[in-house]
Formats: sequence, structure tokens, C-alpha cells
Amino acid sequence: METFTKDQVIGTIASMCDIIIENEVPFCELDSAAGDGDFGMSLAKGFKVVKAEWANHSRDDIGAFLKDCGMIITEHCGGASGPIWGSGFRAMGKYAHGKEALNLVELGEMVQAAIDAVQKRGGAKLGDKTLLDALIPAVESIKASGSAAETFAVALPKSAAAAVAGGESTKLIAATKGRASYVGDRSISFPDAGATAIGIIFNRLLAR
Repeated sequence: METFTKDQVIGTIASMCDIIIENEVPFCELDSAAGDGDFGMSLAKGFKVVKAEWANHSRDDIGAFLKDCGMIITEHCGGASGPIWGSGFRAMGKYAHGKEALNLVELGEMVQAAIDAVQKRGGAKLGDKTLLDALIPAVESIKASGSAAETFAVALPKSAAAAVAGGESTKLIAATKGRASYVGDRSISFPDAGATAIGIIFNRLLAR
């Protein structure tokens, strides 16, 4: 069965750090329409530390590596990004404890664990104009691909497309969570920065 190895996971997170750092300003611009305009800066702040501390992250297994990343993200990402993204990474680390590789079904289960942690932490659900509006469709796509025994090469582009579509769908939603909720209906027609960022990250990862 095709798997995503520990080294591939580590390489993916390295690329994710670069993508987030490269998009610090664009992500802030996305957030400026309905939020406070600091999303990109808050997120990049933590991932810069993840990258700076790269040599110190455990390589014992996938879970240990992701847990170490999650601890740094929780501490160093600003605003709500720290607890939200950090919770997701730590949950993935807990799921992947002791694992040296993940098949497609396990990858879906691991990211579902992140979603569950984010929902528990922030109380958001699908349709609340948050990053979950991109992440949940992306993971549902991975699960469907896993059930169909598709390859990673087939499944991951489908998941990225679902994430982008989910981010776009937030234009039609009034924000009820976070700083954007203060503007209510005025947030309609503007996409959620976190959801849009998920789509961008997924697609840029595929291009690397």
C-alpha cells in the first residue's frame, strides 16, 4: 500500500513553513477586509520559529515531530492562530505517535484529529466562516479517496481543489467567530483569510 513516509511528512512541513512565511503580507491583506489585518503576521511569526528550531524537532516518529512543531506554534503564533493551529498540530502528533508512515486513510484520520481539536478549542463548525470551511471539505475528499483506494497523486489534487472551493464559499457567509464577527453582515462578499490560506497552502504544496 502506498504511504506517506516520515521524511515526506517532515519535508511537507518544511515547505509549509516556507509557504506561510512567503505569504505573510498577502495573508494579512486577506484579513484586512473583515478582520484586523494581522493574520499573516501572526501565523508567520510561529512558523518562522518552527523553521529556526528545525534541528531540535524530534525525528523519533511522525507524531513526535508534529508534536514539537505544535508546541512552538502554540507558543509563538500570535492572536488566535497560536491556540487554533497549535491544537491542530498537537492533535496530529498524538494521532501519529509511533508511526513511521501514513497511508491515505490514516492521513485523512490524522487531519480529522486536527479538525476535532480545532473545533473543541474554538467551538466553530462548518459554515461559521473559519478555516474549517476549507479544511473539512479537504479532509472529506481525502476520506472518500481513501475509501476508493485512490493513489496520493489522484487524491491530493482533489483535496486541494475542495479546500479552495471551501475558502471561496466563505464569501457568502457572515462571520460569527473571531474578530470578523464584529462586522457581521459586512463580512459577506469577503472570503475568510484562514480558509483561503488553507487552499493556498494545499495548492502550493502540490506545486513543490
